[in-house]
Amino acid sequence: MTHQTRISRTLGARIGMTLGALGMTWLSGCSTPPAPVQQAVTLPAQPAVLPEPPPRPFVAMPERLIPEAPAFSPPPPTVKKSLARTAKEYRHDAASHLYAQHQQRIFKGRLPPMLEAVGVIHVNIDQRGSVKAIQWQRAPKHAPQVMREIEQLVKAAAPYPAPLHMSQVTYTDVWLWHKSGKFQLDTLTEGQD
Repeated sequence: MTHQTRISRTLGARIGMTLGALGMTWLSGCSTPPAPVQQAVTLPAQPAVLPEPPPRPFVAMPERLIPEAPAFSPPPPTVKKSLARTAKEYRHDAASHLYAQHQQRIFKGRLPPMLEAVGVIHVNIDQRGSVKAIQWQRAPKHAPQVMREIEQLVKAAAPYPAPLHMSQVTYTDVWLWHKSGKFQLDTLTEGQD
């Protein structure tokens, strides 16, 4: 045998062994692993109590991120309508409206001969029934608190009946003011002793 033949055979044997080893390695990766050894587990008599996690710190949200509750706004009041064609006719509608709005403030019955104040006032009402202006024709200047209160009552009664046949109206009424804080309007007065 020649030297070259021996080298080829040796080399072939080595290549064969290397390929065999590689094949065995490859095949061993494909086989199923051995079953794990089962061990008996002993449970404690009482379940283990896990410690409570520490309380989380309170983090306040910035105010701008807190959604605001929608503001409650009452539905707009239904505006009554006045069919009056003159300020004198409208005066009765306005007086009836004021009485309805301030029922608890109306003096019942005939007024006594002495009143705390008597005032004459002009009230300008626009086409929607809003108070545009209040002017005193005869102001009870000796009782400025009564003047303020009358003006507040006039404004608080808005909206007045909307004058359908006029773009606006200025009506005049006489306020008869009792010392109890109750009043009557001359248009609807029950009289005076």
